[in-house]
Amino acid sequence: MPETASSDLKEKVRRLPDKPGVYLMKDRLGSVIYVGKAKSLKKRVSSYFQASKKFTHQPKIRALVQMIRDFEFFEVRSEPEALLLEGKLIKKWKPKYNTDFVDDKRFLLVRVDVTRELPRFALARFKKEDGARYFGPFAHANHIRKTLSEMRRRFGILLGDASPKKEDENRFRLYDDVRSEIYGHENLVTVEEYQGRVEQACEFLQGKSKEWLDELKEEMAKEAAERNYEKAAALRDIVFALEASLKKTRKFERDLPVRDSAEETLKLLQNELSMRNPPNVIECFDISHISGTFVVASMVQFVGGKPNKAGYRRFKIKSFEGNDDFRSMEEVVGRRYRRLHKEGKPFPDLIVIDGGMGQVGAAIKSFLLQDLDPPEMIGLAKKHETIIFPDERPPLRLPLKHAGLQLLQRCRDEAHRFANTFNADLRSKRIRESILDDFTGLGPKKKNALLDEFGSIDRLKAASLTELRAVDGIGLETATRLKAFLDEHYKG
Repeated sequence: MPETASSDLKEKVRRLPDKPGVYLMKDRLGSVIYVGKAKSLKKRVSSYFQASKKFTHQPKIRALVQMIRDFEFFEVRSEPEALLLEGKLIKKWKPKYNTDFVDDKRFLLVRVDVTRELPRFALARFKKEDGARYFGPFAHANHIRKTLSEMRRRFGILLGDASPKKEDENRFRLYDDVRSEIYGHENLVTVEEYQGRVEQACEFLQGKSKEWLDELKEEMAKEAAERNYEKAAALRDIVFALEASLKKTRKFERDLPVRDSAEETLKLLQNELSMRNPPNVIECFDISHISGTFVVASMVQFVGGKPNKAGYRRFKIKSFEGNDDFRSMEEVVGRRYRRLHKEGKPFPDLIVIDGGMGQVGAAIKSFLLQDLDPPEMIGLAKKHETIIFPDERPPLRLPLKHAGLQLLQRCRDEAHRFANTFNADLRSKRIRESILDDFTGLGPKKKNALLDEFGSIDRLKAASLTELRAVDGIGLETATRLKAFLDEHYKG
C-alpha cells in the first residue's frame, strides 16, 4: 500500500462493509492492477494499509502495495458469488499483478525426441526448436509423471531413464528381463515395431491436456460447492493459466499448414459415419452449469467445416428447475427442431451431442415425442473422444490425428465455449442484481418489476426519480431511498 495514504482513501476504507465482496486495486493512473475477493471487504482491504502485515515481506506483494492509490469494490451476498465475480473481473481487466502471479506457474511438457532411433518420453520445462515433438502443457507434475509410468505399461515405450541395448542388426532389448516382465510387452523389438508404439502413445498424449483441463474445472466447482473457497480460487488460477497456455499452443497449431481441405474432411467424416452425403451443415449442442445452478444450453452451427455464427443459438432451461443434463438436452433439442419444422426450414446434415449414450438418447427422444424423423446424430463422449451412435452400431474411436474427428472436436469445443460464455453472463447479471436483496422494503414482485422495466442494474441506477415512480408499486419515498442506496452501494 502507499507509504502515505490520503485521508480520503483512509476514510473510504473505514466505510467499507463487513461483508463478502470483490475489490479492485488501482494505481495513480486509475488502471486496475489487482483484483481480489474477500470474506469481509472491511478486514481484507484495510489490511493493505497496515505496514506491519506479514505478507509485505514478499517482493511482488510489496511492489503491489506500494503502487495502490485507489480501489473499488463490489459487495455480494456470499463467498461463492465473490469467487465467480473475482474470476470474471480478472479475465476482463487482466490486472498486472494477477497476471504475474499466474504466469509464475510453469507447466511441464512431454518431450519425445523423434530424431533418435528409439525415442524416449521425458519431461521438459521449455519448448525448443530441436526437432523433437512436445505435448502439453500439463498442470500437475505428479499427474503427468504417473501418466508416463502408466503409458510405459500400456504402450511399451521408453522413458528418459531407459538404457536399451542393441541385440543384433535389427533388434533392440528395451529393458532387462525383470522390468520386461513387469511392463508386459515384447522386450525384443525392431525399430519399426517400437516406432509404432511411439505413434500410439503420442496420439494418446494429444488428448490429455484438454481432458485434464475439464477435470480441473470440475474439481474447482466441487471445492466451491463445499465452501473450500481458497482451494477453489487456487484451482481457478491454474485453470486460467492452463487455458492461456493451451490457447498459445492451439494458435501455433492453427498456423501450421493444413493438409486436408474442408471438403476432404467432410468426405472422410461421411465415410467414417456411414452417411449418404457429406455433413455440410453440422449443429452441436452442449449443456453448461456450475454445481447444478445457472443451467443453460448452447447450439453452434458449422457450415462447410467452418463456424457459422449467425446460426448459433442459446437456451435457458424452461421446463424444470434443477440439474438434469438428460432432461435439459431433451428440452433444447426439441425446441430447436420443433421450430425449424414449424417454419418449414431444413434440418442439419448431422447433429452432434456433447456427451454419451444418455444425452444422445434424450435428444432422440425429443424427436420421437414430436413424431419427427431425426437427421444423422452422434454423441462425442469426452473419455477417449469416443463417437456414440443412437442405433446398434458399436462406439467408434478414431485416431486423434483424424481430420474428421478434429472437426467434431472443434464443433464440441465451440459449443462448450459458447455455453460457458452464456453461463458466465447470467451469473454476472445475477450477482449484480443481488444487490437489490439488501435494499429494505423491496419485495420480489417490485424487484422483478424494476428489472423488467430497466433491464439491468446500470440502467436502474441511471434512472430518474420520475422514471422510477412510473414502475408499478414504486412511490416517491421508495424511489428516493432506492436512488440513494444505489449511489452509495453500487459502483457499476
